[in-house]
Amino acid sequence: MQVPIYFFATSDLLYVWERATLEGKLIIVTLAIFSIFAWSVMASKAVQMRRAKNLNRLFESEFHTQKHVLEIFDRRVQVPDCPLFMVYQEGSRELDGRLKSPAATARKRFASLKGMEHVKRTLERAVAQQAIRLESGLILLAIAVSGAPFLGLLGTVWGVMSAFSYVAMKGSADLKTMAPGVAAALITTVAGLLVAIPSMFGYNWLVHNLRVLTVEMDNFAQELVSHMETEYLEE
Repeated sequence: MQVPIYFFATSDLLYVWERATLEGKLIIVTLAIFSIFAWSVMASKAVQMRRAKNLNRLFESEFHTQKHVLEIFDRRVQVPDCPLFMVYQEGSRELDGRLKSPAATARKRFASLKGMEHVKRTLERAVAQQAIRLESGLILLAIAVSGAPFLGLLGTVWGVMSAFSYVAMKGSADLKTMAPGVAAALITTVAGLLVAIPSMFGYNWLVHNLRVLTVEMDNFAQELVSHMETEYLEE
């Protein structure tokens, strides 16, 4: 009868865990908590960015069908999870305020050059705010990528030190005496790498998508300003 390979892997891990020092076990538990947080961040940010991409595509196609730049704003449409819409909303609100005088509710036909400069700065600020919102949480992955290997290395060095101390007290340096302690020490490095490697790939993928979304928002903001100037800036 053939015994599955995972049976040996599980038994090896249990054997090493039983012989790990208290410090090593604490480090492994800490790394396990890091791993849970890292995977939850990767999953939530992947869903958030995928949703943002889909909503951006739908909003951009809707925006290009409008005859006037403030049509969507006047319809009071709300798409809070769409970065392009949030940029559009902030810019349109600023332009609407510049086109309305304090005493009247109707819009003026044209905005001043100074007013349009305020609209541009509002759009730049809106792009930065949306980029920060999409980036929130990525710091946990950066910490996992940079900190987990060192935490695992700390556990390994500590475990090896304990193993050699045990050998010194025992008075013999044979393989049977040293192997369990060294193996238990190395498991923390393995745990650190198991946390850091997926976090590294996830972090790089999310940063790439964040960069793409930020460029899309910048391009849209420039296009929106161009439409606003064409329609509302007096020559």
